[in-house]
Amino acid sequence: MAEEKSGNKYIDESVNVVKKWKNKRGSLIMALHEIQGVFGYIPWESARTVAEQMNIPLARIYEVLTFYNYFKLEAPGKVIISVCDGTACHIKGSMNVLDAFKQELGVEENETTPDRLFHLQVVRCLGCCGLSPVAVVNGKTYSSVTAGDVKNIVAEWRAKEAETA
Repeated sequence: MAEEKSGNKYIDESVNVVKKWKNKRGSLIMALHEIQGVFGYIPWESARTVAEQMNIPLARIYEVLTFYNYFKLEAPGKVIISVCDGTACHIKGSMNVLDAFKQELGVEENETTPDRLFHLQVVRCLGCCGLSPVAVVNGKTYSSVTAGDVKNIVAEWRAKEAETA
């Protein structure tokens, strides 16, 4: 018998993920991690589906999602800006870089611009200590970043997005 699909991509994908993890002990975080890997965040429909399919109270799902700052409850922007604040980057001024991004984009850390283009986040370490301070934008690494570089980095990504729009 063919499996019925709901027509909702969040529900259908979440059901598939839960099938993989459902009978494995302590697998809630792994299931949520995989769902976020697919969508970039945990949609409400996915959280509800995980709760139903794994027979876990929705409050418990929400508790996990809000406890771990890795999980996002809102869709991030198309361009993810990660500013490293590991020890080497911090010592070399990463907080000045972060402040410049905040000012340029008009958002705080872990926020997305109103146009949903940029999402700004701080990460603990990117493993590029010799290049510090470092920012990674959609996988592209910028080394020895200064607050003065931020305006050009943002302009570069606005132009890239304008080309693909």
